[in-house]
Amino acid sequence: MASRADFSRQLDALAARGRLRRLIPRQGRDFASNDYLGLSHDTAIAQAVAQAIARGVPVGSGGSRLLRGNAPEHEALEEKAADFFGSEAALFFSTGFAANAALFAALAQKGDLILADELIHASVHDGLRVSRAEHLFIRHNDVSAFEEAIRHWRVQGGKGRVWIAFETLYSMDGDIAPVADLARLAADEGAWLILDEAHATGVYGPQGKGLAAALEGQENVVSLHTCGKGLGVEGALVCATRTIKDFLVNRARPFIFSTAPSPLMAVAVSAALDRIAQADDLRDRLTKLRVYAERAICERLGFPPSGSQIIPVVLGEDKRTMRVAEALQAAGFDIRGIRPPTVPRGTSRLRLSLTLNVDEDDVSALADALAQAIQDAP
Repeated sequence: MASRADFSRQLDALAARGRLRRLIPRQGRDFASNDYLGLSHDTAIAQAVAQAIARGVPVGSGGSRLLRGNAPEHEALEEKAADFFGSEAALFFSTGFAANAALFAALAQKGDLILADELIHASVHDGLRVSRAEHLFIRHNDVSAFEEAIRHWRVQGGKGRVWIAFETLYSMDGDIAPVADLARLAADEGAWLILDEAHATGVYGPQGKGLAAALEGQENVVSLHTCGKGLGVEGALVCATRTIKDFLVNRARPFIFSTAPSPLMAVAVSAALDRIAQADDLRDRLTKLRVYAERAICERLGFPPSGSQIIPVVLGEDKRTMRVAEALQAAGFDIRGIRPPTVPRGTSRLRLSLTLNVDEDDVSALADALAQAIQDAP
C-alpha cells in the first residue's frame, strides 16, 4: 500500500527537475488567462444571469441530464448554439475536457482509425485511452502525413471509418491548422473530422464562429466550441448532426454520469453567444494588440510570432523557464511557465496570452521586464 512518503518522494522528484506544480492566486496584469475578449467581466452576460436568478432559475441542476438535471435553459442554449454555429444539433457539456474525452471514447468504433495531431489537447489523449478504435498521432500540421497514414492503413487491410482530429488553433504554440487542406483530405478519403475550436471560438471567423465555420453542418464534421475561453464563461458545446447528438446522449459516459451544468451557466453561455455575434470591435482590438505585441516582444527579443493571440516564448530548460516566470510575476505580470508533459521535452516555455484585459502599455512594460528576466536567468 502506498504511504504518504511514497507520494512525497514523487513530488520531491518533480521539484528536483523543476516540474512541481503549485496553485498560485491570480494577481498582476493578465497575460495568462484565455479570456481573450475580456468577456468574463462583461456586464451584458452578468445581467442575463442576474435576471435569470430573479425569475427563479436554480443555481444547481440537481442531477444528470438524463435524470432531473435537464433544464429548459440547457435545451434553449443547445437550440440557439446549433442555429448560431450552423449545425443540425448541439450538446452542452460542463467542460471542454469532458466533451473531448466523451467524443473520442464514444464515437469511433472497433475497426475504425483515429488520426490525431501530435499536439492535440490532453483531454483527447484521455478519450483515446478508452476508445475501441485504433489511433495514431500524426506529425503536427502535416497534411501529407495524415494522408500517408490513411493510405498505409487501408493497404494493411483497414476497412472502418477514419477520423481526423485536430485543433484549429493550438493552445501552446499558437499556430493555426491547415483546416481547408485537412477538410479536402477528409472529403477525398471519406473520413470524418473532429475539430477542436477551443482557442478560436469568439476570436476568429464570421461573428466569432471559429476558423472552421465554413465546414459546420456537414455530415462528416463534429466540432467542439469551448465556452471558457473567448466566450468568457464556462462549459463546451459539441456541434454535429442530430444522430451524433443522440448517440452521445446514449453512449458518452462523461455526459451520462455527470451532474448537468448549472442552468445559470447555460444562460451565461447563451448571452455570450449574443455578445460575440456583435463583437467585431473587440476582435479588431485584439488583432491590433497582437500586431503590437509581435513588434514589441517577438521582433525585439528574437522570438518567432505565432500569428495568433497565443505567443510562446520557448526557453527550453524547465528550471530556467520557471525562474523567468517567477521574476515576471514578482514584477506584476501574471505569466505562467509551461513544462513537460504539457509541452514536449526541451521546449519549456512562457505562454503569453493576449487578452483585452491588458493594453499596449502593458505589453510594452512586459517586453522590458521579459528582456531583463531572460538576461538575469541565463
